[in-house]
Amino acid sequence: MKPVDQLSDDEFTHLAQRAAQLPDAPPGLIGAAIALWPATPSVALVDVARSALHVIHAVLSFDSWARSTVGLGMRALPSATRHLLFSAQGRDIDLRISPAADHFALSGQILGPDESGVVELAMQTELHPAVAEAHVAALDELGEFRLVGVPGGTYRMTLRVGSDEIVLPPIDVGDRPT
Repeated sequence: MKPVDQLSDDEFTHLAQRAAQLPDAPPGLIGAAIALWPATPSVALVDVARSALHVIHAVLSFDSWARSTVGLGMRALPSATRHLLFSAQGRDIDLRISPAADHFALSGQILGPDESGVVELAMQTELHPAVAEAHVAALDELGEFRLVGVPGGTYRMTLRVGSDEIVLPPIDVGDRPT
């Protein structure tokens, strides 16, 4: 067997695909291996990494800016900070969007199994619905994250924890609609 640093991209991709299919591969080690890849891996390597992740689509369960027929006490008071709560297969994602000068700060916490991971916030544009500019933050030991200097717009937030990739519905970051 060749040393890893002497493998061609195709040979390395083949070995990575075989490793990803091992039934006993711990999710934490898969995530750590994916994190070691270069910032701009080849398309084939990205496909292998994505195949190792289980994609979960989160559902919005609370939005403080939505109109409610039920009295919410203190939560019913007007506030510039928006509070969103999402649910995704045994996890809850608590997200706060606050104005910060002419931009916004997003802070939140993922509540569920204790795992490390990263949060990626990518702006969506009408011309290119995929990714334009991304903001990335690591989850701390309590599952908390903070993204600052985020301009207004529509974003897609993705949380990568263990072997799961949790995708939130599009999030509008900006001033409260009147």
